[in-house]
Amino acid sequence: MLYLMKQKLFSWGDDFTIKDDAAKDRFFVDGKAFSLGNQLSFQDMAGNELVYIRQKLLSWGPTYEISKGDQLVAVVHKELFTFFKCTFTVDVPGPDDMVAEGDFTDHQYVFSRGGNAVAEVSKEWFAWRDTYGVKIAPKQDDVLILASTVVIDMVCHGDNKR
Repeated sequence: MLYLMKQKLFSWGDDFTIKDDAAKDRFFVDGKAFSLGNQLSFQDMAGNELVYIRQKLLSWGPTYEISKGDQLVAVVHKELFTFFKCTFTVDVPGPDDMVAEGDFTDHQYVFSRGGNAVAEVSKEWFAWRDTYGVKIAPKQDDVLILASTVVIDMVCHGDNKR
């Protein structure tokens, strides 16, 4: 499945939609303007919350928790001590952690699990300069990967980077 996202999509308190490759709205992300740290509600188009993204304030490096109800689904963390490239880990309960590596500034990176690519983020698929795509392999957790992509966008392209 291929999803379309807007470059620099997040601004403190902003809301935005994520579209599929037919330009149909698939998900809605509700930014919480009056909160301590970044917080977002990731919803389906009927307004049902699928996951909640919350910035963990007291941590070494940018860290975000993704939860579904009261259950922690993943922790997305930017690795601080990597040489020559930026790396994010998506730590999920159990052995299925993901790693995102590549050029985050230009929206060109890959999510991998166990050395196998499970999703690719690229700006090259689209002629519109402010749009990039997230191509997710079959049988993956689309919501988790898209929520992790939103976190990476906030860390690499948030308000303080503009």
